[in-house]
Amino acid sequence: MKKVLDIHLHSLPLKYEYKLFDKMADLPEHKKLYEALRMLIHDGVYAEGDLLPSEHELSIVHRIARHTVRKALDRLVADGYIIKHQGKGSIVKGLPKGIGILSLMSTTSAVGDSILTTKIIRHPEVRAWKEAFSFELSDMEKEVGCIYFERLRYLNGKPVFYDITMLPNLNFPRFTSLNLENKSLFDVLRARYQIEITGGVQQIFAIKADTKLQGHFRVKPGYPVLQLNRKLDTNKMGIYIYSQVFCLTDTLGLSGTF
Repeated sequence: MKKVLDIHLHSLPLKYEYKLFDKMADLPEHKKLYEALRMLIHDGVYAEGDLLPSEHELSIVHRIARHTVRKALDRLVADGYIIKHQGKGSIVKGLPKGIGILSLMSTTSAVGDSILTTKIIRHPEVRAWKEAFSFELSDMEKEVGCIYFERLRYLNGKPVFYDITMLPNLNFPRFTSLNLENKSLFDVLRARYQIEITGGVQQIFAIKADTKLQGHFRVKPGYPVLQLNRKLDTNKMGIYIYSQVFCLTDTLGLSGTF
């Protein structure tokens, strides 16, 4: 039998209150509820097979309209966290499965924080901006410059992703002071800056590891590596996220939709 957890924000342990409310004060109500429930699923408070409180209960507890609750739950369905079962309610699927590097889902969300770790190779810094990998920049992007950083990510202790990311140096206050160790970039952008990824384009290449990639991935010269150049659209007009991701795929299957 599915169990129902009667948990709401007003009765959560203090650590959850800080995590949930510290950076979400300006979010719309449906996004606050989405982030709260998503975090509870990530932290295991709601486990696979659990029933979430009903729309009516969530509406009463959080003092928001039923259609606002429904909007948050629909987002959780779309992101693969829950399924809606007529006559039963919203059932937790657990963390979305698969690597998701080819999708709009962040890699951290897809594999789970417990097995994917991140090392910052180069911390965020502001740079002049003339090009973004294979994508053409607008005059505005060139004028404001970019926030540049590099990360190496490990799956079960093995380095599998090396990525270079560039954000426009616009509407990202204090980004260079953030600690991005073991954090999802998509989650940071959504929770702190209300920026969501809505689509994008990517180019895929099969390459051989150069000296830098050999060092990061601990492979021999000429080892095959997958390279993805990505330009991601956001919900903010004129704001695009550019990244170049290098992947080891000899023992790793990549999946997802874009």
